Amino acid sequence: MKHGKNYQDSQKILDRSKLYDTNEAFALCVQTAKAKFDETVELHVRLGVDSRHADQQVRGAIVLPNGTGKSVRVCVFAKGDNAKAAEEAGAEIVGAEELVQKIQTENFMDFDVVIATPDMMGLVGRLGKVLGPRGLMPNPKAGTVTMDVAKAVVEAKAGKIEYRLDKTNIIHCPIGKASFGSDKLVENFETLIGAIVKAKPAAAKGQYIKSCVVSTTMGPGIRVSTVKYGG
Repeated sequence: MKHGKNYQDSQKILDRSKLYDTNEAFALCVQTAKAKFDETVELHVRLGVDSRHADQQVRGAIVLPNGTGKSVRVCVFAKGDNAKAAEEAGAEIVGAEELVQKIQTENFMDFDVVIATPDMMGLVGRLGKVLGPRGLMPNPKAGTVTMDVAKAVVEAKAGKIEYRLDKTNIIHCPIGKASFGSDKLVENFETLIGAIVKAKPAAAKGQYIKSCVVSTTMGPGIRVSTVKYGG
């Protein structure tokens, strides 16, 4: 794959064999963000677990102290007082049966986060084939199946992200924008890494964090040392 001039210039200032400490890694991350838009900074963590085993799953959600820099549209499945609470908390889309039908018949997907009250999950389950592949299915572990929909909406707006293993045992997460500067990105990174370390399954053996790479949307990967985080 041929990369553009900015990418190649960024590669020249990196030592691909080096593990950078956190502050240096994010200073370089900001320096290599050369696109004409505000690039997202992403974290990729390879774990020493096997996602095929239920007792080695790593999944959860955390509110990043500085948010993600992304404007989040929230969809809530709720009725009555819960629906009203969701609207008052700032949810853009609130509904029940009619919302399920709209998604099914019109392929309506104009939202980034889906929250539901427990009593609505039977209804939301009909959308599994639509929401599941997009990572939008509400889940109690992520705090998106809850009776306190107002709190869930506020957290989603504030920069709550869900982390989970993919089939190759890697967690991919956005942790902010290049415009945040390195200090805020480090804060977000340390919050997320701390949560991932805390979520280490009891069944995990050997080295838990195998590798950790940060990159901007258009930039090269930068390897980060995670020794001080228990990696």
